[in-house]
Amino acid sequence: MFITTARVALLAIAGATAHSAFAVQPVDLSPDRPRIHAPRNEAAIAQIPPGFKFAQPGKFTVAVSGVAGPPLALLASDDKTTIGSEADTAQLVADSLGLQLNVVQTSWEDWPLGVSSGKYDAVISNVTVTEARKKRFDFATYRQDVLGFYVKSTSTITEIKQAADIAGLKIIVGSGTNQEKVLLAWNEANEKAGLKPALLQYFDDQAAAQLAVQSGRSDALFGPNSVYAYSAAITGGIKRVGTVNGGWPLQADIAVTTRKDNGLVKPIHTALQGAIAGGQYAQVLQRWGLDVERVDQSLINPPGLPD
Repeated sequence: MFITTARVALLAIAGATAHSAFAVQPVDLSPDRPRIHAPRNEAAIAQIPPGFKFAQPGKFTVAVSGVAGPPLALLASDDKTTIGSEADTAQLVADSLGLQLNVVQTSWEDWPLGVSSGKYDAVISNVTVTEARKKRFDFATYRQDVLGFYVKSTSTITEIKQAADIAGLKIIVGSGTNQEKVLLAWNEANEKAGLKPALLQYFDDQAAAQLAVQSGRSDALFGPNSVYAYSAAITGGIKRVGTVNGGWPLQADIAVTTRKDNGLVKPIHTALQGAIAGGQYAQVLQRWGLDVERVDQSLINPPGLPD
């Protein structure tokens, strides 16, 4: 199933908050919603290797996985058209390269082989740069990997940016995730400082987790910023009070991913740089509530997270 369960969860959250003091914000999920476009970038086009064979002639074929969920990738109201920030980013690159965009829905497990075999020209699906992946793929960054702290919109908590800020709080986090590692490290620091550790809470259901925060049974959520930012935008029931890089204590970057050494990463990088300079990139992130994940420039194959 591609993304539809995530949409159902968000609709459940919206329905629950519709009876509270929070107003649900309308979100256009129609398949014909106008996309943000970028102009042809002649410098990027000139960097495409002579005779380069795209997966489909005249098209930029991009794999997008439904694992990330809204607002990165979701199905439009026709239940077949892929929309979201990843598809919009792919559109900017395709426009810049003078190509028609061809978005292909895929599973997370399928994209590595699909890119390596040439089935897809690239994957734009919340892929983090790692040293292991750099051995097989090239990367052009376009977002920061960001984790967010979210609390009830009427909470008196205004900022969470360091260990002391979580002392004594009840925080919902995913088991076995990097965000859990952050909280465990912060708890250890708090205990050494004589502060009360945070109580970590685990939910399998995202809708139930967010309702726990809105009802006051939990103080905060800590997880992928994109998912909670989208929920905050459509329900108004939660608000962001802090962020941590997803690779904490290291830097983690999200990148367009291509086959290693096939020459496509340079024109894609130039295309992204042009969209950043032209303002279209900022428009895409703003549309989907991801401004905090913005980068000032695209980088080719930056240091990745260790193996």
